[in-house]
Amino acid sequence: MTDAGTALTNWAGNITYSAKELHRPQSLDALRALVADSAKVRVLGSGHSFNEIAEPGADGVLLSLTALPPSVEVDTAARTVRVAGGVRYAELARVVHGHGLALPNMASLPHISVAGSVATGTHGSGVTNGSLASAVREVELVTADGSAVRIGRGDDRFDGAVTALGALGVVTALTLDLEPDYRVAQQVFTELPLAGLDFDAVAASAYSVSLFTGWRTSGFAQVWLKRRTDRPSADFPWAAPATEAMHPVPGMPAVNCTQQFGVPGPWHERLPHFRAEFTPSSGAELQSEYLLPRPYALDALHALDAVRETVAPVLQICEVRTVAADAQWLSPAYGRDTVALHFTWVEDLAAVLPVVRRVEEALDPFDPRPHWGKVFAVPARVLRGRYPRLGDFRALVDSLDPGGKFTNAFVREVLGSGDRPS
Repeated sequence: MTDAGTALTNWAGNITYSAKELHRPQSLDALRALVADSAKVRVLGSGHSFNEIAEPGADGVLLSLTALPPSVEVDTAARTVRVAGGVRYAELARVVHGHGLALPNMASLPHISVAGSVATGTHGSGVTNGSLASAVREVELVTADGSAVRIGRGDDRFDGAVTALGALGVVTALTLDLEPDYRVAQQVFTELPLAGLDFDAVAASAYSVSLFTGWRTSGFAQVWLKRRTDRPSADFPWAAPATEAMHPVPGMPAVNCTQQFGVPGPWHERLPHFRAEFTPSSGAELQSEYLLPRPYALDALHALDAVRETVAPVLQICEVRTVAADAQWLSPAYGRDTVALHFTWVEDLAAVLPVVRRVEEALDPFDPRPHWGKVFAVPARVLRGRYPRLGDFRALVDSLDPGGKFTNAFVREVLGSGDRPS
């Protein structure tokens, strides 16, 4: 199947892909043949990236896995699940929950694809929770000549193969670790001051914690706590409980948000901020995110507070989360426990970009790594210095894709073949 004749854009509509067609192969054999016969290939997941990471170029092939069988195979004895590359987290979670098992964590939006999420270092929150890629135990790829390759834990290539920016091949399936089913109670608190903030205590006060601010004033308008009911629960003395259901963005209706007020429910109906049955049709927004060592969290927040009069006019909401260190070479959380500062901007790139640069300037002393799928302006030559295993990743790309079939302009900049303009 191919889509032709209409402009192909990402979810937010800020990127229009130059590829003339979007190919949707319906079988693995068709996918392998398409890859083998193409000069350039990039895979479009759920389209929730805000930059040109999926752009194949005018002569390249843009590929979707949504027409392949959406297989989700749970091994209850091994506590693993093998999931096809085109499946989204909401679909995966329902099947896993039906087998009495659970994923360790989920992102705020359950509609993103599993393969695309782990390829870009996407995460949820929690001081002991790694990125979504941390749950992966095996990757299945179709490489440049159409061959099928499996790379699992224990393979020297594994830590470069999961968060890989689509540069190694088409991810046709992933095997993830699971754990026994659990329930989560979510509660929202309001008006947490920045002055005197004990960030470590707040971040560790629940299984998953998110702080929200519009930076119109100093401090946080909301704190979302997601507590596992199978673990001890601590008090939260720093802010008052919300008296009505909340949406992270002020003024937006809370009807599409997950259940609040401490009502316990299945993990997959509480860990995301938004309900799976609510499918966003478009995103009138841009997004940026910066991940930096957690010990810098408070200093970084004060640095942002110092420029909030610049940030607030183009900001819808800023979310602060934590991520445990992982071993993936290109993960923004590689080798360090992390604080993640996420910005949802208004849909105006010309107005947002100067502010993005100002935010990056404020955060620069704290060694930030931008999320691979968001809007950022950090020059590639600077970014490369923040990933100590980049040379190993470059060698892995050369070994699996020596002709650069999966390497677009974005990836070439990352690998050192060209710099993003400052």
